[in-house]
Amino acid sequence: MASTYDAVVIGGGPGGYVCAIRLAQHGKKTLVVERDKLGGVCLNVGCIPSKALIHASKVYRKAKDGAAMGIDARDLRIDFARTVAWKDGITGKLSGGIGQLLKGNKVDVMVGSARFDGPGRLRVTKADGTEQTVHFADAVLATGSTPIQIPGFVYDQVHILDSTGALALQAVPESMAILGGGVIGLELGDVFARIGTCVTVVEALDRLLASMDPDLVRPVQSKQAKLGVQHLLGHKAVRWSKTADGKVDLVVTDKAGAEVHVVVDKVLVAVGRRPNSKDLGLETIGLQPDAKGFVVVDKQQRTAVPHVYAIGDVVGQPMLAHKASAEGEVAAEAIAGKPGASFDHLVIPNVVYTDPEIATVGPMLYELEAAGRKVKTGRFHFAALGRAMTAHATEGFARVIADEKTGVIVGVQVVGAEASELIAAAGLAVEMAATAQDIALTIHAHPTLAEALLEAAHAATGHPLHQIK
Repeated sequence: MASTYDAVVIGGGPGGYVCAIRLAQHGKKTLVVERDKLGGVCLNVGCIPSKALIHASKVYRKAKDGAAMGIDARDLRIDFARTVAWKDGITGKLSGGIGQLLKGNKVDVMVGSARFDGPGRLRVTKADGTEQTVHFADAVLATGSTPIQIPGFVYDQVHILDSTGALALQAVPESMAILGGGVIGLELGDVFARIGTCVTVVEALDRLLASMDPDLVRPVQSKQAKLGVQHLLGHKAVRWSKTADGKVDLVVTDKAGAEVHVVVDKVLVAVGRRPNSKDLGLETIGLQPDAKGFVVVDKQQRTAVPHVYAIGDVVGQPMLAHKASAEGEVAAEAIAGKPGASFDHLVIPNVVYTDPEIATVGPMLYELEAAGRKVKTGRFHFAALGRAMTAHATEGFARVIADEKTGVIVGVQVVGAEASELIAAAGLAVEMAATAQDIALTIHAHPTLAEALLEAAHAATGHPLHQIK
């Protein structure tokens, strides 16, 4: 049995389903092939469930630490199984909502694993083992990524966890080691440390979140330390074994090769993700991923093979859901022959949902300095912000980076409460080539956290208001 479509999207994650909807809106008969649940990793075992647990753990910790505000909740407890069930309810509702969106836009959905079977042809293997052939005019790869596995640390989801396993735990572990001081490691480290787990972060490099400016990371590292998180920087995990009482004896080495034993209940491996480009039959259509497994595309998301496009994690960094969605729209526009379809955004916002949050648009300050770019910066600390004081969230700062000659904003960085919300306006400013003076002349509501951006812009113009120059 075979079916024919104008376009087939392989993967129903944030890039795939958005692409499919837009294709259908352009009159294309469209099919989404998804091997698991609609929404992909992001919705089901990534962005959404992790943010649910991040929020729940923050609510718990704020109540626990409310003595300064006259709130006595020292005997507060968390029923983690119920918290996880609440999280699962959210993901289930959102996944169902995507199904309704696709149905409402007349997009067909097929559950199964897709594999190319020559030009213009897919073979879809369903859960019951049956196969169906699908013919297409255009195809979009939106297959996402998978957690990287360290040799010797096979995921059993009992002792050695990936992020999916960590998000599915039914009880709060007494202790946990996290391999990797990147985004996922620090976000989940925050979650478990806030609800009582003794957390140790093992990072091979000399600092956490190594791609970011160090001063953005310091408030996060400091607050984690106050929660009791131990950061073993410059250390590598080499092996592990089970102890007599069922714990994990994790062995790590420092730069000199000296061994350190860390005994914990769980080990979470969070060292990054790899693209899902294997076992897709790409060789049958003449498409070869690069050495790291990424599929190379142009600004219209076209691959080297005509009528085959790729979006999201499978095409490379940054591996972000919103970037995948934007690329999905571009691919759909290109397939539909719409003029001007191109992924030409100046900046892609990047957010780390730690406490405090970190959010950025544009290059890091150290990158600009290394490139010899002449810039001027303005910075304002949340500690001097009335709204931050009333929210008991005074850690961090906002920084506006502008071209020294023109004043045009080239980047904005925020480490502090609600940074993830504040960065949207900053991204708009960069895309519109706004200047620091433009932000400084924009009246901001008071009292708000957004005033941190206003004050940072004033500082970048050389005329700060609520700080001494």
